[in-house]
Amino acid sequence: MSSTQRYTKVAIILHWLIAFAIIAMFALGWYMGELPKDGPKQTAFDLFDLGIYTWQMDEPSSARTLYFNLHKSLGFSLLWLILFRVYWRISHTPPALLASYSALERKVATGAHHLLYLLMVAMPVSGVLMTLYSKFGLKWFGLEVFAGLDNADLRDVFKESHELFANILLAVFIVHVLGAIKHRFVDKDETLSRMSLK
Repeated sequence: MSSTQRYTKVAIILHWLIAFAIIAMFALGWYMGELPKDGPKQTAFDLFDLGIYTWQMDEPSSARTLYFNLHKSLGFSLLWLILFRVYWRISHTPPALLASYSALERKVATGAHHLLYLLMVAMPVSGVLMTLYSKFGLKWFGLEVFAGLDNADLRDVFKESHELFANILLAVFIVHVLGAIKHRFVDKDETLSRMSLK
């Protein structure tokens, strides 16, 4: 396959890195949402109770606080990675869709990609804004980025937006994955191989 028919290596790495990061953020979001708000405070946590890494805190905190701060820190990092991916997409023309695609497949593929990019930006941005208007602010792995403005009404608006964007993103993500599976095993075309480093 020629280089004009493939995505750039940077685009491929960003695609898979961000995809797995988003999956991890969903998993972390569901995990931390189940933690009790009044859990015991401590300074050392066995991360996800896996016995692999112990997270040390400067001051006693609950498990819920630890994982919420981790989610915020990872989400803030992911936002910058996504913004770089958007820049890369704009500055590097992606390969044309395969000629074998039907007119409907072209419309669905184009629309889904545009929606994915929009949601990939909107979800972390709404999360950052929710954090800004909370009373806690954002500490990026312990380093203070900004203090919270403690506006409950605006925080709730962005909280609902964040959850809505997450749900829509999950649905579009599933459609995207199912489409890739179809092209690999039903159509048996080169769609998926164009996003491979091989």
